[in-house]
Amino acid sequence: MPQTSLFVSGVSPFYLGIQLQQFKLFKAKIDEFQSKGNTNLPPSDIFGKSLYTFYIGQNDFTGDLGSKGIGGVKEYLPQVVSQIVSTIKEIYGLGGRTFLVLNLAPIGCYPAFLVKLPHESSDIDECGCLMSYNNAVVDYNNMLKDALAQTRRDLSDANVIYVDTHAVLLELFQHPTSHGLKYGNKACCGQGGGSYNFNQEVYCGNTKEVNGQTLSATACEDPYNYVSWDGIHATEAANKITANIILNDGSIFDPPFSLHKFCDIQPVG
Repeated sequence: MPQTSLFVSGVSPFYLGIQLQQFKLFKAKIDEFQSKGNTNLPPSDIFGKSLYTFYIGQNDFTGDLGSKGIGGVKEYLPQVVSQIVSTIKEIYGLGGRTFLVLNLAPIGCYPAFLVKLPHESSDIDECGCLMSYNNAVVDYNNMLKDALAQTRRDLSDANVIYVDTHAVLLELFQHPTSHGLKYGNKACCGQGGGSYNFNQEVYCGNTKEVNGQTLSATACEDPYNYVSWDGIHATEAANKITANIILNDGSIFDPPFSLHKFCDIQPVG
């Protein structure tokens, strides 16, 4: 949702409506050049064969949590879901037929939010995550899942797939050692050490003077042991585990869906 800009908050202003408009302009140009005999571009039917992937909404969820709280943020989350659904339907109208929609991650396990968001110690579960915030994410994900189920009924010849990456990341945060990692709620790239290695005054890769001290947020030497890269984003190691499950485990898709039947997936390395 367009509530801020890159220069104010560090959040990209390329919200979903802008991305959709850019896609429509791109498709119009492809169609125009194809009609003029240009063969150097993808064929027009590529849009019907493409896989449209949505991973969006987390900034909408987290951007105002500190100031508005869970209740305040929940008030406009239906708008986020509605915009995702309307975008799917617009792309469907342009020929798209297969849509993967990833749900939101368990932000209550993120080091950044464990440091930044107000909470009581009683809100921390046995795995070190914030229960109230994770429960709010589950409520949003259920809303999204229900909306996509209705969208499937509306677009009966389309594949509209809900992808439960939330479950994958929650498992990594809660049981990192079961997946070859060591640290769930601690950032690799950060400042301050301790349980979270996250300082909201100094983000990963930055150096800043704070209270007369020069502080630098630097990367750890073993990122392959961490779930969290910088307190907000996952490490390459965690993303690799998530990607492997998306590519090879249809159990996180609703309804069940095999990417191998749709895409020519080849092993890397």
